[in-house]
Amino acid sequence: MFNDKKVSLEKELWERVKRFAALAGYSSADEFVAHVLEKELAGLKATDSDENIRKKLKGLGYIE
Repeated sequence: MFNDKKVSLEKELWERVKRFAALAGYSSADEFVAHVLEKELAGLKATDSDENIRKKLKGLGYIE
């Protein structure tokens, strides 16, 4: 399922991820992160233009 791609997170955020993953019953924090990312990306339809995706990400507070 996982390959060698890595993402850096601040320690406090990673601790929260691990806690919520355990509470939600995920087998690992990595599995939880993958699921959350898949869910968020599913909300950005493949048919949307790059500009629409940028607007959505900006509206969600992911980019400025």
